[in-house]
Amino acid sequence: MVNELRTKRPSHVTVATASLIGTAIEWYDFFLYGTAAALIFNKLFFPTFDPAVGTLLAFGTYALGFIARPLGGIVFGHFGDKIGRKTMLYLTLLIMGVATAAIGLLPTYDTLGIWAAILLITCRLVQGFGLGGEWGGAVLMAVEHAPENRKGFYGSWPQLGAPLGLVLGTLVFSLVSHFLTDAQLYAWGWRLPFLFSIVLVLVGLWIRFTIAESPEFQKIKDSGQEVKMPILDAIRMYPKNILLAMGARFAENGFFYIYATFVLAYATQSLGMNRQDILNGVLIAAAIETFTIPAFGALSDRVGRRPVYIFGAVFSALMSFPMFMLLATKNPQLGWIAIVLGLAVGHAAMYGPQASFLSELFGTKVRYSGVSLGYNLASIFAGALSPLIATGLMAAYKPDTWPISVYMIGLALITIVSVYYATETRQKAASEGSAAAATTRPAAAT
Repeated sequence: MVNELRTKRPSHVTVATASLIGTAIEWYDFFLYGTAAALIFNKLFFPTFDPAVGTLLAFGTYALGFIARPLGGIVFGHFGDKIGRKTMLYLTLLIMGVATAAIGLLPTYDTLGIWAAILLITCRLVQGFGLGGEWGGAVLMAVEHAPENRKGFYGSWPQLGAPLGLVLGTLVFSLVSHFLTDAQLYAWGWRLPFLFSIVLVLVGLWIRFTIAESPEFQKIKDSGQEVKMPILDAIRMYPKNILLAMGARFAENGFFYIYATFVLAYATQSLGMNRQDILNGVLIAAAIETFTIPAFGALSDRVGRRPVYIFGAVFSALMSFPMFMLLATKNPQLGWIAIVLGLAVGHAAMYGPQASFLSELFGTKVRYSGVSLGYNLASIFAGALSPLIATGLMAAYKPDTWPISVYMIGLALITIVSVYYATETRQKAASEGSAAAATTRPAAAT
């Protein structure tokens, strides 16, 4: 009997771990594309263009994945609030895995011409659709299972999936790049990291079958209180919170993709740095961030979500000029310091408390829809555009980098203002009553 109960109601640690492993696999799939877009895809799928234009087009296809994310968030958020969080997590993982493996099987421009790029875009859109529904379900499972005074800490566990996925994707790509010649890498080696996704997805599906449904959603379901159109109710009940959730993500999301993808292209193409050196920098930073994210999540349980989050945005803004100064030395170790500070401190301080902070802004009945909508809409304007805008500014103002730094500061200001005007959600009960109170502070309405 005891074993049966443990199977039905695993501990919050087990659930958080399962959410972490699943999101790590999903992010591996998503980030792998970004690494390939920065280093490989411009030559394989857009070879007839100038290298800089080819990189811009590769980042353009990268951005399309973000455009599909809100649609995935709406669809999976709707059914996640009606059917349950757990079922959606199976589907999103499967969708991401199939799309990623398909990229590894695509013909290149030399074989299929423009249709190769079209197929690449299609796979990227499917990836974005799957990831759009993944994040909301994973963080809600962790947050809604967690003890009331540890939601910031355990909510940060699925957030670890991003740096772990980045570590895994960068590591696999680095190993392939290291052991193969450039000719082998461009001929067939680039496919191996994408095909490896098949193995990871099978592992992730098996792990997710072991966890139970969110207890908070189960109460809603057992009492028959599910709403008919969760997305519409979320927009009607929490319009300000959706906008503030979007704004809170601008610096976190935008800065992350500048450090994780744009810096790769900038360092190798504009500065002539060794590809492996800069990949190692991203790898080190992401590895360190796996420790700093839960640390900042735990800190938010003590001092509040907003102070930690605002610190991360301010620190990121202050790093916008020093980052390029350190990279301009072309010293790999100084470049690593820039990336580590940007990801493991600035980004981690925002990303750590983010899951609990955004989740606590919405009531249980519409939480999946509300969180997914705010989270994924911001991705279009921040994560999707930041590598494109940075690459465009680099091409237009080369060799000056100050316009990119100013753009980064703009992203940080949007986040600082949004978080400042949001309600502090620490220790608020993740229930209908507390979420209803999680509206903007009076100052926001004046």
